[in-house]
Amino acid sequence: MSDPVCAKLRALISTADDVKTLRGLRDQIHKQMEALLSEQPVEQFYTDLNEVHDALIQRTIALSEAEMARMGYSFPPVPYAYLLFGSGGREEQTLSSDQDSGLIYEDPEDSAKQEEVTQYFILFSKTIVDLLKQIGYPPCEGNVISTNPLWNQSLSEWKKKLNEWFEDPNWERVRYLLIVADCRMIYGEEALLRELKDHFYSDMLRNPIIVKHMLNNTMRHKVLLGVFGQLLKEQYGEDAGSLDVKYGAYIPMVNAIRMLSIECGLRETSTLGRIKGLLEHGKLSQEDANTYDQAFRLFLKLRLMTTERKDDGYYSNSGKLSSRNLSKELVEELKIGLRLGKKLQKRVFKQTMGRL
Repeated sequence: MSDPVCAKLRALISTADDVKTLRGLRDQIHKQMEALLSEQPVEQFYTDLNEVHDALIQRTIALSEAEMARMGYSFPPVPYAYLLFGSGGREEQTLSSDQDSGLIYEDPEDSAKQEEVTQYFILFSKTIVDLLKQIGYPPCEGNVISTNPLWNQSLSEWKKKLNEWFEDPNWERVRYLLIVADCRMIYGEEALLRELKDHFYSDMLRNPIIVKHMLNNTMRHKVLLGVFGQLLKEQYGEDAGSLDVKYGAYIPMVNAIRMLSIECGLRETSTLGRIKGLLEHGKLSQEDANTYDQAFRLFLKLRLMTTERKDDGYYSNSGKLSSRNLSKELVEELKIGLRLGKKLQKRVFKQTMGRL
């Protein structure tokens, strides 16, 4: 971590022994990171910021293990891995972040203990989620969270579930598969996630029906650039006149690069890392990789400029950017980036349909 103040606060996270202390540290780091917005290169800022999010979540999980022991449940009965999905999985969280999480645990050697193990991890996840809420991380609105049994299962159950999603790939199940593609482990036994990813990156990803559904999902969000090159602004409500940076710039590029990476078998989860991996595997030219990298960095920067506010103890942002916050030069940069995003979407569509 490059900033000495944040580095000192980050060190304190690892020794915090209660939630109140962690919440205070998060507030201090948030304030310090806001001050660094205009001073650090965007990639360095995201690296530092996501290291902080990781440290807070990791410490919360450790405190939750201790809390379970205090409640008489001892420590985890089998190895487990706590997972992050969404922007957390991609290491692209902003100053505000919700809980997109899951949990995978080893199957007990004695099958008669399966129910006991299952109940432990249900209560364990509830403890983690409740503590993270107190620190300022709201639950995922889409219920992709470790307290949901769909995202909290043993390794064998996870594999069975993936098989079901592959065998009957409707829209919702393919959306779940794409969520899994972005997941990374933040705490626990890395081998469990590695085995899950081995199962995910199987021949089933070559199934034309699955690929077609993934493509449709990838193309769902369009860039906010009109046919005449104009920026498409929000027309109604309190955000009228603003730009939907999240769903009109950032997400379309995340989705397109992820689709190329899945087809290539890349297990990297960050978008910038995926661009680099696609270059190394010969799937992107140096020129294309450079231009996509530059455009995505701009979109990351603009996401950080979206309104931050504190509601009910949570940090949040709408992903909408007021056009008043954009200089003439930044508008031109954005238009160039959006044109690249639109070009990338066309490329992904043409390439994937060609394979089908």
